[in-house]
Amino acid sequence: MDLTKQLLQVSAKLYQLLSDIPKGEERDDYIENIHQLLDERGEIIDSLKRQGFQIQPELKDHSMLMQLDEGIRKRLQLVMDAVKKDLKDLQNVKKHEKQYSNPYASVQVMDGMYYDKKK
Repeated sequence: MDLTKQLLQVSAKLYQLLSDIPKGEERDDYIENIHQLLDERGEIIDSLKRQGFQIQPELKDHSMLMQLDEGIRKRLQLVMDAVKKDLKDLQNVKKHEKQYSNPYASVQVMDGMYYDKKK
């Protein structure tokens, strides 16, 4: 099969996979599938570069590749934003949980100490 056709197929699979973002435990497999498809896509692109491949927007397959690439980039950014948000939320939960279990940890009290400034 032609490398451009393979790249088109892998890009379409990746674009379809990125259409919805699962929550919870399913996300690990989801991210693993994304990595696998991105690696496969990267290998095909490297092979095409070694062959001296140039994008020609007037060809139908090449214009489809450009559109898929743009869509993949946008959807990957959405996935990354969702993961970053979840990580931030998790850090906030841990912080608040720690504050709840020991509310006076951040308070610095100097009980029993008296400094006489007079001489």
